Amino acid sequence: MPSLVKLAATAGGLGYSPIAPGTVGSVLGVALAWVTRDWPAPWALGVWLAACAASIPIATRAERAFGRLDPSAIVLDEVVAMWGIGVCYPLSIRSGWGIAAAAFLLFRAFDIVKPPPLRRLARLPGGWGVVFDDLGAAVYTGLILWAAVSWR
Repeated sequence: MPSLVKLAATAGGLGYSPIAPGTVGSVLGVALAWVTRDWPAPWALGVWLAACAASIPIATRAERAFGRLDPSAIVLDEVVAMWGIGVCYPLSIRSGWGIAAAAFLLFRAFDIVKPPPLRRLARLPGGWGVVFDDLGAAVYTGLILWAAVSWR
């Protein structure tokens, strides 16, 4: 079971990337957003919410399997968070590569810097903390995208 949990948590092994595993996982999230961009909104949202819900116990078990808190190899959180930006803020994917790239860069910046309250979310127990700080970074990204697009 630990090997299956690690496989899921590392997004099929992407989390073992020697350089920037979180960024590599985020790229997969962009790809999933791109693949699901034309799905009916309720379907895309439902599948994404199911993936988010599944990622919490997977991350909890993966922390135990790796023997440490939020190891960098766990990238499922980046995958679902970046995918969520595309599902919840479809302009980030449908408006072309410029906005998608901005969404990607903003998300990575928020995920790395962890402005308040993201650092606090990261301290939630188990997979909750692993996933929720990234979902918070996705919310920050979405709000900035929404404001920027609205301002234009």
